[in-house]
Amino acid sequence: MTRESESGRPIAPVYRPGDLAGFDPAVQLGEPGEFPFTRGVYPSMFTGRPWTMRQYAGFGTARESNERYHSLLAAGSTGLSVAFDLPTQMGYDSDAPIAAGEIGKVGVAIDSIDDMRLLFDGIPLDKVSTSMTINAPAALLLLLYQLVGEEQGVDPRRLTGTTQNDVLKEYIARGTYIFPPQPSLRLITDIFRYCKAEIPRWNTISISGYHMGEAGATPVQEIAFTIANGIEYVRAALSAGMDIDSFAPRLAFFFVSRTTLLEEVAKFRAARRIWAHVMREEFGAKDPKSLMLRFHTQTAGVQLTAQQPEVNLIRVTVQALAAVFGGTQSLHTNSYDEAIALPSEKAARLAVRTQQVLASETDLTATVDPFAGSYAVESLTDDIEGRARELMATVEDMGGAVAAIERGFQKNEIEGAAYRITQGIESGERVVVGVNAYVREADEHYEPLRVNPAIEAEQAERLATLRRDRDNAEVNRALDDLRKAAEGPSGGTDNTLYPMREALRARATVGEVCDALREIWGVYRPADAM
Repeated sequence: MTRESESGRPIAPVYRPGDLAGFDPAVQLGEPGEFPFTRGVYPSMFTGRPWTMRQYAGFGTARESNERYHSLLAAGSTGLSVAFDLPTQMGYDSDAPIAAGEIGKVGVAIDSIDDMRLLFDGIPLDKVSTSMTINAPAALLLLLYQLVGEEQGVDPRRLTGTTQNDVLKEYIARGTYIFPPQPSLRLITDIFRYCKAEIPRWNTISISGYHMGEAGATPVQEIAFTIANGIEYVRAALSAGMDIDSFAPRLAFFFVSRTTLLEEVAKFRAARRIWAHVMREEFGAKDPKSLMLRFHTQTAGVQLTAQQPEVNLIRVTVQALAAVFGGTQSLHTNSYDEAIALPSEKAARLAVRTQQVLASETDLTATVDPFAGSYAVESLTDDIEGRARELMATVEDMGGAVAAIERGFQKNEIEGAAYRITQGIESGERVVVGVNAYVREADEHYEPLRVNPAIEAEQAERLATLRRDRDNAEVNRALDDLRKAAEGPSGGTDNTLYPMREALRARATVGEVCDALREIWGVYRPADAM
């Protein structure tokens, strides 16, 4: 029986040269590090040095997460990736009534510079690259990171890392948005301009398909909707008066890596090729770095199972292989116990070891792009590219990503794909080991990592102390300056990050800064929630 790809296309039992009709290797492949970057964004790729090994971590208080970061760095992680709790992601302080019961649950609680200082205590920010998975309040967390770096004596120009800062995908697949789309885009372009002047080595945005993939998007949908969002961000920056080559080299992407290894490798290759052509032909970018789709990858959490969790070690290894074969710049490997609870320290260490084995004990780093010329992979790459471009054209016909979001197009498409996956699992047509095949009657007992509920009271007490000890008049003055800047036009002289930075320096809280912006910009209410 002919199998189908995740994107719903038949996979041929055998591929031959005839399946690559019209395929011109000189045009569509090129050399590694050269346009259109199908074979990778750098000439040497992993033969020069391996990818950055990140581990996504954060839970409970800043002090607890700091201990985990030290453990991960000691285990050989070469970069940190910070998970924030839900109130922080939504711009609320830990003592806000709406935050009750969520403090520290899915990430670390960060309310002020005091917490950020604890989070990176003893970690030299000029020597560690840090990725922060934060979107609507991304500017605040970046500024807090800068302020802590300055306290360590680190020049902001030496800071390296990424803020995810991709709010458009929040409207599509995740939901942790605060402001309506237009002011959200204004805030993002303010970050672009600020980082160009103040933190030039920082990746200002990680345009994310990962969460769409976790919500059920096919590989074709994942790259089509992600690149369409990227186009929207580029247009917003150009409308704000920025030159394409002044910000495009710092754009980065974030994708999921599934167990369907061949299609995932083809997806990454197709995404690089599409972005290179879009940036050169639509936006006229001249700097080669503006044409490079650099991306971080995380293995597919949605494919992990609570049943027989040790089997997730094999799934994660296959997914990591797909990311490396696909040419990722950095990688997070999920812990085998994440389908049950927050990762235990042992599981997180094993996840790091998975990457280290791939980098050190295999021959993956011996040659660049080992799949180049494969009939199967080249055919899949062409197919994914063509179908993604068709989907992007549909989004464009609607007026672009924001207009399509407002019509619910991407969300509906992804939900349809997710429904088909669920049907396949329930019918047994799609095999999930340990769930609908090779089932074991009883799993071994597993003791999950639990967050101490007492941290809610602890964070509230820290906030009360902060508000009592700081200069509240200075905080109010800085927040007033922020409100005035937010009232100004996008691309104008009032960049919101400068007064925001001074408010945070004065120990304003994340919630207070976001509330000041809510007063001016309002909050987003999706059409289907009204």
